[in-house]
Amino acid sequence: MTAEPDAIVRPLDHLPLRGEAGAPALVLRSGTLTYAELDARVGQLAAWLRGKVSAKGERIATWAGKGELTCLAPLAAVRAGLVHVPINPLLKRAQVAHILADSGTRLLIANAGRLTSLEPGDANHASLCDEAAIWSEISDLTPLPPSDTEDDALAAILYTSGSTGRPKGVMLSNANLWLGAASVAHYLKIAPSDRVLAVLPFAFDYGQNQLLSTWHAGGSVVPLDYLMPRDVMKAVDRHGITTIAAVPPLWLQLVELQWPAEIAAKLRRLTNSGGALTPSLVAALRRTFPQADLYPMYGLTEAFRSTFLDPALVDAHPTSIGTAIPFAEILVVTDDGRAAGPDEEGELVHAGPLVAQGYWQDAERTAERFKPAPAFSVMGGMAVWSGDRVRRDAQGLLHFVGRRDAMIKTSGNRVSPQEVEEAAVATGLVAEAVALGLPDPQLGQAIHLVARATGEADTPALITALARSLPNFMVPRHVHWRDVMPVSPNGKLDRVALAAELAQGPEA
Repeated sequence: MTAEPDAIVRPLDHLPLRGEAGAPALVLRSGTLTYAELDARVGQLAAWLRGKVSAKGERIATWAGKGELTCLAPLAAVRAGLVHVPINPLLKRAQVAHILADSGTRLLIANAGRLTSLEPGDANHASLCDEAAIWSEISDLTPLPPSDTEDDALAAILYTSGSTGRPKGVMLSNANLWLGAASVAHYLKIAPSDRVLAVLPFAFDYGQNQLLSTWHAGGSVVPLDYLMPRDVMKAVDRHGITTIAAVPPLWLQLVELQWPAEIAAKLRRLTNSGGALTPSLVAALRRTFPQADLYPMYGLTEAFRSTFLDPALVDAHPTSIGTAIPFAEILVVTDDGRAAGPDEEGELVHAGPLVAQGYWQDAERTAERFKPAPAFSVMGGMAVWSGDRVRRDAQGLLHFVGRRDAMIKTSGNRVSPQEVEEAAVATGLVAEAVALGLPDPQLGQAIHLVARATGEADTPALITALARSLPNFMVPRHVHWRDVMPVSPNGKLDRVALAAELAQGPEA
């Protein structure tokens, strides 16, 4: 466990009270809101929400791009005594209908185009509201004052994309979100002078925390829905951005741009989660942004964030996920329930107050993932058993091995997809890669590698290079080249889509 910041748990909607009243808090296309203006607008939106949905604890959903609504809704819902359900704007009608029905949402706010895409019955019992109509209705409302919401009150339900089945709603309390904001602001050393470019979806816990941790520190957030990676570079220049949080596919696109030195120099801090960094990507980030601190991180929605790697250790340990963040206890548990020794593989178990309250109305799946912490835990209580395999080295740094359910079983050997992917990228012939195991009558599973080439696709050269660095049983039997790798709505490489595609009949 790392040293913890001073943080008294307070209702999430108190965040706008932490910044200097006249300091910029939110930079929108329509103008900039100071902290005083942000607090007033949160109060007005909360008053409007309470007028629409009066029963405490009811769910309200937002299905919109980054703008004033999606930035204010997490705080306004808490202030109104409601529960926020953010829906990724990239999701389609059927996925949205599932979320609305599963959560029992009473009010859905979206733009007219999204609302008209819904079919009869999709909204379940939710009232529909056009986002554009809200702002004229709230301008004369008296703002609700900051709330006295309890620490354990449900504040949000975040639906995970999931690797199998339909999305499941992770229940996050007021304390989960407040302490997450305090933790990240502390270890990232965010200051009031920082300007954070929010490029990740706000329906993603990593994306939403860009707002909350920045406001906890008194900094300024610039939301951006980008079309091209170059839009990110332009925004860094235009707004004097100091901090970007991203996932590996976006980092790869950004380092492939030609960054003028004076624009790259504006960035002080780069944070990564949602996938492992490879040594080659770390090196590329270092070359492109030599003055910026790089923070590799690991997290899961069920416990928000678990670990981070101190920037001073990145060059020597580029593939490590680091150590526990403040307010988290991270355990490595062997299959027989012991505390794993140095370099012994085990399951990552997260204990402490960042652990979510379980899955919404799903006791069975909650019981599978949320279980009591092992007896040797210091914090104890309910823990998240991640299913991810990790090891802790002699220096105490954690290293990701792979997901238990993603491990490839081939020729009697257990293979980590990540290890194959890292080896492929390390050849210099591959920019991005996903390794999958498909049924094979002789091997049990054969390793298939889906890859985007750095230049011309050359399967024989890649196999030859991998055979030099990997044991024979880990060398892919099939390579499938793609000009563009599919990504999920959260911006991660979409393993599920690729597995489904190859299962229908992979090409040789």
